[in-house]
Amino acid sequence: MDDDVLRAMLKWPNVPALFGWLRLDRRGHWYIRGERVEREALVAFIGRNYASDEQGRWYFQNGPQRGYVALDYTPWVLRAQPDGSLRTHTGLAVEQVTAAVVDEAGSLLLACEHGAGLLADADLAWAVERFRLGDGSPADDAQIGQALERLQAGEPAELALEYAGRLAPVTFLPSDEVPQRFGFVREPAA
Repeated sequence: MDDDVLRAMLKWPNVPALFGWLRLDRRGHWYIRGERVEREALVAFIGRNYASDEQGRWYFQNGPQRGYVALDYTPWVLRAQPDGSLRTHTGLAVEQVTAAVVDEAGSLLLACEHGAGLLADADLAWAVERFRLGDGSPADDAQIGQALERLQAGEPAELALEYAGRLAPVTFLPSDEVPQRFGFVREPAA
């Protein structure tokens, strides 16, 4: 967190938290009271001061006040970079992916060192290039499609995602079970 934020927290330790004002959408955009945050400096400030509490509620620490964030899906949105790496919507580098999950709508979630992140829909081609069969060999479009259909039907399929030299198995998880599995709260309340 920013130094001035930490100083404000020490100076005014008992400022009540805000609920229902902030939202993170499925593309990694911030909204304050329904209005998308467009100013780059404010987007960066929110990103530097974004964290979670012990209950799995994500918030933006704005000076001494916490503004809890309603999540449209996951606390992180992951974006592919030109060099093939991933970064969070706040700019954090993703070093490892430990699991890959597809839901009933075909959304791809990746578990990384920062937590659960939804792969930005604009980057699905990035994932297709990295899907592998059970033996680690590249999967073609037909094999990927068949494996995803099987997973979404609740059947096993040998599909993995390769990232940073490691394979993460792809499994199915209904979207309503994602918060519990990954330990976060989509709609924080006081």
